[in-house]
Amino acid sequence: MVRIKRVYELPSRTDGERVLVDRLWPRGLSKRAATVDAWMKEVAPSHTLRKWFHHHPERWTEFQRRYRAELRRHRDELTVLRRKAQRGTMTLLFGSRDVEHNNAVVLKSLLERRASSRTPRRPAA
Repeated sequence: MVRIKRVYELPSRTDGERVLVDRLWPRGLSKRAATVDAWMKEVAPSHTLRKWFHHHPERWTEFQRRYRAELRRHRDELTVLRRKAQRGTMTLLFGSRDVEHNNAVVLKSLLERRASSRTPRRPAA
């Protein structure tokens, strides 16, 4: 199971493995307070894409397209994330204030879509 959560929110027992997916460490947050199990900055949007998007919701559709294109160059890292999710609950952590328009939303969608496409479907009864 893949969840997403702001890194500034308190950790919870239900978070499972906590993976930070931002390129930059969150401002004002110590590593101890963040309780991050892994920091996978390689799967974060490039500096150029992050600056271009700058959390403008009107650019959301294009941001998703460009970010997915960038992620095609990080198949190994995505495989690591998929395996973590298969082992149990994994929470993708992000720093953005916008909980609907951020890279963790795109990653979660991508990971869940790939997982469901690999799950064998049962024939209709």
